[in-house]
Amino acid sequence: MKKLIQTLRNIWSIEELRSKILFTLLLVFIYRVGTHIVLPGIDPTRLGNLNSSRNGMLGLIDTFAGGAFSQASILALGIMPYISASIFMQLMTVLVPRFQKMQKEGESGRKKLTNGLVTSPLP
Repeated sequence: MKKLIQTLRNIWSIEELRSKILFTLLLVFIYRVGTHIVLPGIDPTRLGNLNSSRNGMLGLIDTFAGGAFSQASILALGIMPYISASIFMQLMTVLVPRFQKMQKEGESGRKKLTNGLVTSPLP
């Protein structure tokens, strides 16, 4: 037990490791807080009635999501909003001339489109 405590003290004394550990703990804290934010338009009382059976595939998904799926939290969506936004922006390049210009600029234009640096689609 003394060796474990000494090892933890040594790890904590190194500035880079301490900052990485604190950053990781901050991310875990933000995720846990985000699992309690319910999606807009979802009634939590009705959702509680559906969660009575936690067996099967939905229970497995909820387990891997840390309970976020059963609470219909924002973070239970995972990467789906990013994928939807990416598809939307690809479709917008066909409709909006400014987006078409950016896409034809090459790598820098595509980076602007994917990183959301476009402030106004209208010329």
